[in-house]
Amino acid sequence: METTELNKQVSAWKARLGPDLVILGHHYQRDEVIQFADFRGDSLQLARDAVRTDARYIVFCGVHFMAETAAILAKPGQTVLIPDVEAGCFLADRADLPLVEAAWRDLGRVLDVEREVMPVTYINSAAVLKAFCGQHGGMVCTSANAGKVLARALAERPRVLFFPDQHLGRNTARRMGIPPEEVLLWDPRRPLGGHDPERIRQARLFLWPGWCYVHTRFRPEHVRAWRERDPDVRILVHPECTEEVVALADEVGSTSYIIRRVEESPPGTKWAIGTEFNLVHRLAREHPEQFIFSLSDEPHYCRTMNLITLEKLARVLEGLVNGVLVNPVVVPPEVAEPARRALERMLEI
Repeated sequence: METTELNKQVSAWKARLGPDLVILGHHYQRDEVIQFADFRGDSLQLARDAVRTDARYIVFCGVHFMAETAAILAKPGQTVLIPDVEAGCFLADRADLPLVEAAWRDLGRVLDVEREVMPVTYINSAAVLKAFCGQHGGMVCTSANAGKVLARALAERPRVLFFPDQHLGRNTARRMGIPPEEVLLWDPRRPLGGHDPERIRQARLFLWPGWCYVHTRFRPEHVRAWRERDPDVRILVHPECTEEVVALADEVGSTSYIIRRVEESPPGTKWAIGTEFNLVHRLAREHPEQFIFSLSDEPHYCRTMNLITLEKLARVLEGLVNGVLVNPVVVPPEVAEPARRALERMLEI
């Protein structure tokens, strides 16, 4: 169908499904998709918004780990669907369960892991990794609450194994005042992560070597170029950026923080923002009273997030209208239950 016809058809199917349907749109989604979202937000907030409704069908326009999180938190009778099952997450895929379990065993050769190490996974991870944390007394964190979660974890156990994003972990540790020598990058390809036992005993934070390819494409020279171009521009970046970029920025925060700072700022404020371009472009369009640009002159899109298209959303809604579940996301109970525990421990904080 042509775009105009697709818009009409999606609107008609959405109206026909009524309160049985809720559509979730992550901030990085295309405009053609997010226009139909009942809720916009980050992954965890969207999942929580959905389960507060009585909708039978939750269509998550985001990537797969987000839909899994919604399925974990969903109420009985709620079904989660995703427009494209191939919409994964590069960062989430940097860690898998066998490698994390191997790292846990390796740490166990040096430490009493169940008493001395708290596993913490960034919400950008597979359900099985959230379950791993739940099984070992650990937690999940978001980019907004990583500092609070790490503080609680270190209050309960002297060390943390943090995965999969090394940059969020390192930037959070820096803000918390954890000395660099107490932070170790763990190499899952090498015995003991590439470290000797004494070095492991001295560490407080073990970082998995994962990264987000969107946020690590912002570089220090982008910040310096803006400083030279316009000294009045404020540099605002996501904590998945590298430590070098974060150190040069004026402000650092989660997606929700970035949005809130723009919304609260007076007309004429100038921003160079280091995060996914769909969001930066949308903020610039919605706030013409400010000057909003991407930190890099080259737009940085999340390729997998952009796999969700209007046509694929339409296909899911057409299936629901005809009684067919297209791309349901199911998390087995033996995974969902410990994963939910890890999420609930975070929510308590």
